[in-house]
Amino acid sequence: MTNKEIYDIARKQSAIDIGCSAEDFLKQENKVVISKKNPRARKYLELPFFCSLVSYGNNIVAAVDERAAELAGDYINKYSIEQCFETPCLHVLEKSLAPFGIKICFMAEYFLPDVNVLRELPCPYEVRMLKPKDFEGLYLPQWSNALCEKRKQLDVLAAGAFYHGELIGLAGCSADCGEMYQIGIDVLPKYRRQGVASALTSKLALEILALGKVPFYCAAWSNIKSVNNAIKCGFRPAWVELTAKPEAFVWQMTLRE
Repeated sequence: MTNKEIYDIARKQSAIDIGCSAEDFLKQENKVVISKKNPRARKYLELPFFCSLVSYGNNIVAAVDERAAELAGDYINKYSIEQCFETPCLHVLEKSLAPFGIKICFMAEYFLPDVNVLRELPCPYEVRMLKPKDFEGLYLPQWSNALCEKRKQLDVLAAGAFYHGELIGLAGCSADCGEMYQIGIDVLPKYRRQGVASALTSKLALEILALGKVPFYCAAWSNIKSVNNAIKCGFRPAWVELTAKPEAFVWQMTLRE
């Protein structure tokens, strides 16, 4: 699979998720579309969106509720791409959404592998590939990034690092959509900063590609450790997303954290 093929698959999936065409992300003009449910969207997305902004760097496509179409269009056409995804301009968007009881919630950067750079990195510990039957008992807090208990049926493959038989690091992937598997990684505190995360992530990414699927990686802009891990493994920034949610949901998330 080439980098272009990987990039095209990701754009097509984003188009499915937000209800536009894949070519829309290549245009210079911004676009607003009305968000709708789609059975082929990433499984963890709660559709339809009230307001979600997606950019592959050329423009912004906003997927919105009909009530937010005008305000979203005004916002993305007033500011630059970079300004639309950061403060202080985000305060302007949130103020516009306030009458609907909506607040800005999720902001993330997504990474795709560069096949010219991606390679299996060395691990100082034993690495084993695990299938669902091997990790069915690992849905524990320490592995909550690698595995998702709420969507167990989507977890399809994992790479584990072991020391004297004890699992000390785990990278897992979920079949979030038809052509793309998302990677998550956890390493026990005692074993961090030893190359375990990058070894497991790179190993799993190559295994996913061997299955004919596209591995992708998500991190918050502020999660420097996670971003560094992605880059070290050969992943590169591909697109960004911002999603607004009902105010009650946002406050619930802050209490959960």
